[in-house]
Amino acid sequence: MILWVLERALSASNVTRAIVATDDTRILDAVRGAGFEAVMTSREHQSGSDRLAEVAASLDDADVIVNVQGDEPLISPRTIERAVDELINADEAQIVTTCEAIETAVDVLSQDVVKVVIDRGGRALYFSRSPVPFPRDAVRKYGTLSDALMKEPQLLKLFRKHTGLYAYRRAFLLEYAGWPQSELERVEALEQLRALERGVTIQVIEAEAPSIGVDTVEDLERVRALLKNKPSSASV
Repeated sequence: MILWVLERALSASNVTRAIVATDDTRILDAVRGAGFEAVMTSREHQSGSDRLAEVAASLDDADVIVNVQGDEPLISPRTIERAVDELINADEAQIVTTCEAIETAVDVLSQDVVKVVIDRGGRALYFSRSPVPFPRDAVRKYGTLSDALMKEPQLLKLFRKHTGLYAYRRAFLLEYAGWPQSELERVEALEQLRALERGVTIQVIEAEAPSIGVDTVEDLERVRALLKNKPSSASV
């Protein structure tokens, strides 16, 4: 799966180098054995972005660092390109991330699908594993959120799924890694909340194409089915 992600990342026109940051020798060996670049990092990191920062500290010639999570084998190279371009052109933002529509009630209710709420300027207001925003009146009417979504499927348009990609300004990423974990970050187990709690602007753009983050065995089987007939040197 990680090899698929690497191939996607390297297919982005504005990505010049792709490095796997890991603390597992099995991953290190698999990536290097396939001819890609990997770096062994500390086991003490509290998030993927902290691990990323360890590698970014040695990349003096890079202004933008992109974190493509290893469980996103379907991520579109064009999505990566758009995130990088947005960060370069967005003076206010220190982070750019991506989102996409949620199409099923199952995903709304799943704690493995992270939801994002965005303001009118495309800036993130909050990320959560809970269904946000919460359609209070519809839930009161039908009794549960599940029933509300079944009776009024148009409610799905309220929700946006956060895709596992971040583009950082390198200088900010190194600063971020020096901050302690925040309370909301620990509660939700979402690293981006560390930045939001300090008032950092996170710009959110639409992903170019839908993706599936592989968090469960069911997710893995869905991805395998989708990739079955696609040529690649990697396997999932």
